[in-house]
Amino acid sequence: MEFEVIRSNRKSMAVEIKLNKLIIRAPMQATNEDINAFMLKNKAWIEKHLAKAQAQQQAAASVKKLTMDEIRKLADKAVEIIPERVKYYAPLVGVTYGRITIRNQRSKWGSCSSKGNLNFNCLLMLAPPEVIDSVVVHELCHRKEMNHSERFYAEVLRVFPDYHKWDKWLKDNGTILMGLMPE
Repeated sequence: MEFEVIRSNRKSMAVEIKLNKLIIRAPMQATNEDINAFMLKNKAWIEKHLAKAQAQQQAAASVKKLTMDEIRKLADKAVEIIPERVKYYAPLVGVTYGRITIRNQRSKWGSCSSKGNLNFNCLLMLAPPEVIDSVVVHELCHRKEMNHSERFYAEVLRVFPDYHKWDKWLKDNGTILMGLMPE
């Protein structure tokens, strides 16, 4: 099984499946033997989630792609809706923000720069409103914590208690939505 190892200043190993690719996140000092043992220990989970990711990719590939006109309409709708949601949630999070940009991306739902600029994917307009709110809150919370630590998620859940439910919806359905993007 092919995989990518990303070493960083972390304490434990983690496995991630992104766009049908297996990524192992490991501490700098982890040996190849440590990584192989971790993968063997988590083999059942890895195989289950790789199969799920492959099924999602196949489902996404069979979906009719959006036209550029449809993408533009989604972007126009996002320009109306997302800044209002950011404006609503920013005071609840207790942060300020910079520029808001709507993009048509193939892999990200949102991002937050160190300068406080926020980017959101126009395909969010095809998701339930709660999903949009969960992504908005997620990105705004990066203004306090530029990581995915326990403190970060505690802040997300403080502001948006149903976050995990809607994040799961996006994980379960996001690949199909991303598959609508024209090539």
